[in-house]
Amino acid sequence: MPVFVITSGNKLDELGDVESALEEHCVVPPDGGWGWVVVAASFMCNFVVDGIIFSGGMLLTPIQKEFNASDGQVAPVNSLLAGFYLLAGPFVSALANKYGFRVVTIVGSLISSAAFAISYFATSVEYLYLVYGVVGGIGFCMVYMPAVLTVGFYFERWRALATGLALCGSGVGTFVFAPLTVALIDSLGWRATVVIHASLVLLCIIFGAMFKPINPVMVTLADQPEDDVSRRHEEAVEKLNSILKLHNKLDSGILMPSEMKFTNKVSPHTWMGVANNTRYPTAEEVFRGSNSHLSRRSSATASTLKNHINKPIHFIAVPVAEKDEQEESNSNNDNAEPLIPEPVKVVKDVKPRRSHVDLVARPLYRDDIFFGGSLARLPQYTSRTSLGYHLHVTHVPTQEDAQEERLGKCRICPEAVRRALVTLLDVSLFKSPTFIILTVSGFFTMLGFFVPYMYVKQRAELHGVGKASSVMLVSAIGVANIVGRIACGLVSSMPKVSPLWLNNIALSTGGIATMISGLCYDDFYQFGYCVVFGLSIACFASLRSILVVEYIGLEQLTNCFGLFLLFQGFGALLGAPIAGALMDMTKSYDISFYVSGGFLLFSAVMCFPVDYISRWEKSRNKLDSTPKV
Repeated sequence: MPVFVITSGNKLDELGDVESALEEHCVVPPDGGWGWVVVAASFMCNFVVDGIIFSGGMLLTPIQKEFNASDGQVAPVNSLLAGFYLLAGPFVSALANKYGFRVVTIVGSLISSAAFAISYFATSVEYLYLVYGVVGGIGFCMVYMPAVLTVGFYFERWRALATGLALCGSGVGTFVFAPLTVALIDSLGWRATVVIHASLVLLCIIFGAMFKPINPVMVTLADQPEDDVSRRHEEAVEKLNSILKLHNKLDSGILMPSEMKFTNKVSPHTWMGVANNTRYPTAEEVFRGSNSHLSRRSSATASTLKNHINKPIHFIAVPVAEKDEQEESNSNNDNAEPLIPEPVKVVKDVKPRRSHVDLVARPLYRDDIFFGGSLARLPQYTSRTSLGYHLHVTHVPTQEDAQEERLGKCRICPEAVRRALVTLLDVSLFKSPTFIILTVSGFFTMLGFFVPYMYVKQRAELHGVGKASSVMLVSAIGVANIVGRIACGLVSSMPKVSPLWLNNIALSTGGIATMISGLCYDDFYQFGYCVVFGLSIACFASLRSILVVEYIGLEQLTNCFGLFLLFQGFGALLGAPIAGALMDMTKSYDISFYVSGGFLLFSAVMCFPVDYISRWEKSRNKLDSTPKV
């Protein structure tokens, strides 16, 4: 019975044709080089996008005066911008999965720039809701998401440092744009200011052009005697037949022997015609070899991988895994027997076809694409070589995906987009109490997150703080955010420090500080509050992916983040309008800050039992999976 593999041309070939068939490409982060240019470009994208969003509160007062609107009516202008900047995250990530970071960033820059420029002609606040808020927010998301994700694609050993440097652009942008926006409004008016913002957003086209795809290295079989090759092929086929229980499997379209094909049919765990990404095998499961380098970590890193690889990998066709077998496979992964015991060699300076590079480099097919911390925290990384880790976290593309890429088919919703959406919007996660707590906590955090950015200046001026000082309050939050991200990264990397407790203490501190921020309107007191608030929200942003990995698992990180973005987007959408409505009712910002601080404090309180609930949930799942006698 012939066994087939995917070649570099994505054609079916028999194993017997060793010289031409047994080769494939593998994406390995360069961990430097052009990656530092990508970090700088990502920094600038965050600088522009977050700088404009977090200084958006400066625009509200002049807009309110021109259209004679109330605080509650004008608040959605900036909250819609911030809300859709997060709400569109899953959909933008799916587009980036298909078309790449560079294209999505450039298109997003054009969309948001056009939206801001057209806002110059606004005739009502409702006009600004749609154009400036909704369209501008979607465009900003198309810049922000690739800028954040592409850094992790370029770095392995230095990922935490690179991600931290890139995200510091948010704090620097807040520091610069807050006084800049006020100065522009005073000199030119709010309409000209949004046009200048539009021109600055166009710079992201240049920065996005720097997000070039990583050229994969080619992994191919080393030359071996023909008798050894034939014998090992026969052993592999026998082992494959004993391992794969094909009769109950869904044919995912992953390349399989022709006589083993099944008709594609609807199954309980598929929608939009594809399955959740975790249902597809990882490259490690498919290409696992006999060399122990794949299962035990050595001194090899991404920077030396191209010169030091002797890792057996192979493209074997398997169907989508059922959940129970998938979990069993994951639990026994390190002890699994190799499928094809063949040594390989790496060919450097390969220039594969662009379509194949795009297929290999699907970012949302990786489990760790949203992880911004140090990979040294992950047992999946420390127990494997660099190549072994990348095989472990990468899920393979399907035959349909490969055909669409190779033939250049134009579809309204390609498989790479559908599969990413199904993964990012995995509602089955709501069966997990731990996930529900983290998600709802994130929603309440964002309800209170943007209120200080939008109203701290207006409140200070209302209570007699000088204009020069009040303008710099938002800038103080930005500076504290930079320091907080760096400090949080250092502290959370300490073995004895719990990321959960660090997150809870930070949010509790930020919430309490917001609630008591109106006790005194002395300049020193107000600046002190802004510094404390900036430090606390920096911890929230830095620790979210680490908490998911620790309490839910790396394999579910991509699934979790899609729903996190939706819930956080709704929180950002509602928070400022609630504060504005309270201002209209009470004629004071005090209640708005009490409520937003309460939201932050409540989000922290919700997370205190997460450790206990997570352990209970894992023991329950383990008990449920134990065979009944």
